[in-house]
Amino acid sequence: MNQRIFRKVKEYIGKYQMITPGDTIVVGVSGGADSVCLLLVLYELAEEMQLRLIGVHVNHGIRREEADADAAYAGRLCEERGIPFVLVQEDVKAYAGREHLSEEEAGRKVRYRAFEEVLSGYTERAGSRELSGRDSPRGKIAVAHNANDRVETMLFHLFRGTGLSGMSGIKPVRGHIIRPVLCLERGEIEEYLRERQIPFCIDRTNMEDTYTRNRIRNHIFPYVEKEVCHNAVGHMWETADMLAETASYIRRQAREAYARCMAAGEECGEGRLKRLEFDAGALLAEDPFIRRQVLLFGLEQVTEGRKDISAVHVKEMEKLLVKGGSKQLSLPYGLAVRKEPLKGYSRLILYKEAEEKAGTEKKAGIEAQVPGEVEVPGLGRVVLTLLESGKVPPESGLADFFGGESQFIPQKSYTKWFDYDRITKSLMFRTREKGDYFAIHGNQSRKKLKDYMIDEKIPRNRREEIYVLADGSHILWVPGYRISEYYKITKETKHILQVQSGGGL
Repeated sequence: MNQRIFRKVKEYIGKYQMITPGDTIVVGVSGGADSVCLLLVLYELAEEMQLRLIGVHVNHGIRREEADADAAYAGRLCEERGIPFVLVQEDVKAYAGREHLSEEEAGRKVRYRAFEEVLSGYTERAGSRELSGRDSPRGKIAVAHNANDRVETMLFHLFRGTGLSGMSGIKPVRGHIIRPVLCLERGEIEEYLRERQIPFCIDRTNMEDTYTRNRIRNHIFPYVEKEVCHNAVGHMWETADMLAETASYIRRQAREAYARCMAAGEECGEGRLKRLEFDAGALLAEDPFIRRQVLLFGLEQVTEGRKDISAVHVKEMEKLLVKGGSKQLSLPYGLAVRKEPLKGYSRLILYKEAEEKAGTEKKAGIEAQVPGEVEVPGLGRVVLTLLESGKVPPESGLADFFGGESQFIPQKSYTKWFDYDRITKSLMFRTREKGDYFAIHGNQSRKKLKDYMIDEKIPRNRREEIYVLADGSHILWVPGYRISEYYKITKETKHILQVQSGGGL
């Protein structure tokens, strides 16, 4: 039997030191080709490296009969090889609703939480200090991302706008999470299983164009491989590797610069800071690229995530740095930055703003699922529909615009249209938050929502009551006022989000 693919994965594991002999490894087994290949490769390595494998399958409770069949197959696959198997049942749709997440993001969180819990349970029962910690090198979680997944992520980030880290796509190792088959293309994975006559499950949702990643996989990749370069995925995977090494080098340089520029820090527990002070002069002395990396690294020290932190925020911090006098800037996650001139020097201070005044309660956001409908205070029932520009229904009023007979988008008080492909996060109806902004001119220059509301002379108490439609910190629509220029539909728009409100504003 051809062992080329097995040897390739084994070498890749060794290159990144993913596994240590004696490791306990929780393997995510969906039943699809990628995860089946992952399980079999690790099974081949298990005796040689004295590995203890545990297969874990998470049933999301979405595809019903297919999901039950996938779970049964994953269980048989493990049972036939004497591998302990854990089945986790979770209502992902309900969880997504409770946590105001997309189903895709909710599914990812549920899976990794299940993997962590299983790993923790097995390592604790092992009765060894070496195995008791979740971050122990002798306890790993193996997931089945492949080379195509990595390149899809690379393109996804590139299209949306990203830095070096995003350009390198999925990492081979992240803490104790390992991706042994990241070096294999989908064709190689199927070849490996075909040679061994091992069947696998097919998730039909991967063939649908619901998610942007699926559209990249189903349309962009086939075209590029056929019309541009036959081995495009392989070449881009190699580029991703180089970019990952470059990003790692830059990050090391940025950490050294961070140490040079940091003047003071106040801890808040769990290794994070609630206040961070930079020597402004030292920051200005750094190379501009490294300076921005230092600012970004500083933001990481005072936040639990970077989902809503973008290059725009870093550039705004940099502008604040070079301006004279005392200035202040609001950022996502309740953060603020201010510059304080001191005698002979100045400091750039990054800190968590105080909680809202006692007695003011933050209103819960309302997830706007597409398609779907929600009840929104001040708007009543709001219906969200996804349309295709080539198939707009006559009653929408858009047929003339996309048919070329009109250059004007219909103006309706209670129906708004947005370019769906420009939306990057889970849509929410919520009251305003610090850091909110939208594009207000044809050149898409940004304006803070706070400043817009002041300019429009919206009463202060009214500003706190209006539910806006938000994509992270970027506001799509202020009901009763205007929509963001960035999300406006054009002749090039492919997918349209139609939002129809009950006329409350």
